Amino acid sequence: MYRYYLILVLTLAVPFSSMAQLQPGFNRDEYENLLAVTAQFSNDSSAMRVRAPDGYRMLYRSPVMGLDNRWDLWITDRNVPVISIRGTTGRNISWMENFYAAMVAASGSLILSPADTFHYYLADDPRAAVHIGWLIGMASLRRDILRRIDSCYRAGHREFYITGHSQGGAIAYLLTAYLHALQVAHSLPADIRFKTYCSAAPKPGNGDFAAAYGAMTQSGWAYNVVNAADWVPQTPFTVQTVDDMATVNPFTNVAPMLQKTRWPKRWILRHVYGRLTRPARRARKVYIRYLGHYVARSIKSYLPGFIPPAYAKTFDYVTAGNVISLVPDKNYYNMFPEDRTMIFRNHLPSAYLLLTDHMTW
Repeated sequence: MYRYYLILVLTLAVPFSSMAQLQPGFNRDEYENLLAVTAQFSNDSSAMRVRAPDGYRMLYRSPVMGLDNRWDLWITDRNVPVISIRGTTGRNISWMENFYAAMVAASGSLILSPADTFHYYLADDPRAAVHIGWLIGMASLRRDILRRIDSCYRAGHREFYITGHSQGGAIAYLLTAYLHALQVAHSLPADIRFKTYCSAAPKPGNGDFAAAYGAMTQSGWAYNVVNAADWVPQTPFTVQTVDDMATVNPFTNVAPMLQKTRWPKRWILRHVYGRLTRPARRARKVYIRYLGHYVARSIKSYLPGFIPPAYAKTFDYVTAGNVISLVPDKNYYNMFPEDRTMIFRNHLPSAYLLLTDHMTW
């Protein structure tokens, strides 16, 4: 019954939605309203709670899926649908999704269960890789999201916002890339326009994925807003090795170059080079072992049919896309003083809203 109600509501909005309303470029009002939408997942009843934006209505809340993932469908006062993705919750499995930080190829297949094999394509570059935990989160939500996009499209909507705060922003990154690839493959109508506002999102993948994502969104249709005092966008940890550099670089030819050097200089240079490169490679191996193979055991206890994929040999996490930097000032720290016991204080939507309220551009 609710599905028919949703379609009826959206159908009534056709005269408005048929007109293009979204414009490229960062818009502070858009971001603040969408951040307030994502904040409605919170059960916080304190004074720091952010109320829903005026004129926005929630049309649908999904059931919990995957690793405690959920999303909402809202509609703006201009009749633009909003895909809002929930961030990390207090449940252990939601945190396990974050800690499952080994990377997998940005294009491939993921077996979530015997009945659900997710075929995905997020980047053309075969070296591109993304966070496996957030890929599972996106994969768990994608069928429900695609059904609602289809309902909205049949009701006349051609523009959508995608948004998420924290883990929700990380998933929004991957969802944006996934939907773009579906459009390129003609599996999703090409006349749909998506505009993405990630908020406080951590790093979604390696440098090659970041380059691919930047190319597909650099014309002003996707942003990540970051508080410089917030540690979450600085995660996951990054380990860069010479293997993560561009295919053509001087470091891959070190061995042949050293071979031409006379001994004992050759031996000294080899020793120094090994001391510089081996620690990073060992660290990468340790991260993949513990944040890949080890955490996968916990993931399988929640998703019994899940088959862990082969992990990419990289832990070179980088920030992706167009970044809007919010730099705290004295007034900010008066309201949000530094306190090592309050690790999420600078990550709160209310902190982000305070900073955007004082933006001078």
